[in-house]
Amino acid sequence: MIRPRALRVLHVIQNLNYGGMERLMGDLVRGLDRDEFESHILVLQFVGRFGQGLTDVATLHQAPRMSRLSLVRPAALASTIREVAPDVVHAHSGVWYKAALAARMSGVRRVIYTEHGRRMPDPWHARAMDHLASRRTDVAVGVSTNVGNALENIVAGGCSVRVILNGVDTSVFRRTPDTGHLRAELGVGPETPILGSIGRLEPIKGYDVMIEAFAQFVLREGPARAARLVIAGDGSTRDALRRRIAELGIEQRVHLLGWRDDTMRILSALQLFTMSSRSEGTSISLLEAMSSGICPVVTNVGGNSAVLGPELAHRLVPSEQPAALASAWAEALGDARRRDEDSRTARERVLSSHSASAMVRAYEAVYRSG
Repeated sequence: MIRPRALRVLHVIQNLNYGGMERLMGDLVRGLDRDEFESHILVLQFVGRFGQGLTDVATLHQAPRMSRLSLVRPAALASTIREVAPDVVHAHSGVWYKAALAARMSGVRRVIYTEHGRRMPDPWHARAMDHLASRRTDVAVGVSTNVGNALENIVAGGCSVRVILNGVDTSVFRRTPDTGHLRAELGVGPETPILGSIGRLEPIKGYDVMIEAFAQFVLREGPARAARLVIAGDGSTRDALRRRIAELGIEQRVHLLGWRDDTMRILSALQLFTMSSRSEGTSISLLEAMSSGICPVVTNVGGNSAVLGPELAHRLVPSEQPAALASAWAEALGDARRRDEDSRTARERVLSSHSASAMVRAYEAVYRSG
């Protein structure tokens, strides 16, 4: 019996450098059944650090340099897609319109799009452009119910909307004893509370709010007096954050670690994982931390409330309110018993709703359904 040819799936993305979207796409490609799916990745800018190791499971392509007119008629991109000859084009946030148009120009039969996160409320011109893109798209996927609902109000009639929750590898991200590496790097002992966050240093992530909150937090009595805040990541607001940290006189207490490859070492040292985002889809960093059994304290934006669920709703804080964030940290550090309970609950929620295998199987079904 002749085995059917594997379905060729081409992912189109800006780059594979940093961020949850890029990491998730890599995990998706690695998880696909390679007997049934042949994976290709087309980057419009450059490959970047998350491209390492992907050549073992996918073929990487670099898009040609495109002119400003490519948004109107992306002929060069269409030519590259035509050379790959995919059965499915799967576009990711930031390239929807251009990728969908180029895919249809090249004769691709099935176009999928994943919205990894959306500013709420979104600008009218973004909605208009995405509506046009949806007219050339078969399925638009939201990574949370909130994102899916937003897409329902944008897409044209011929485009269906699905919600596929982001997932992480729960066998990799699990509770492990503190390795001591981060504490040695910071020069602190095992008794020092460490709060941590991992993400892009961009305005939408609200790290300026986190810095203001921490400056208020360390003035409190109790564990806050000795606490440290570590932020792993990089981005356009790094220098501004560094200046504000100096202005507030907390340089010895806040550590901007830059991009790191030792996520598990960082997570193993944390008492709390925190986020001060202004908008989120379904945060991969949050899922990894919760899967690692760390109590979350995060802003109530986007998909965060759905990830925490009713069991952890008391760990949600309003966005743009440093005092509320500082109070939530103090409450969590001040009650070790409840924090430990919430750490176990965090792990259970990811196991039940956000496993990588469930996410991959859901995407495989979308690819097949054409």
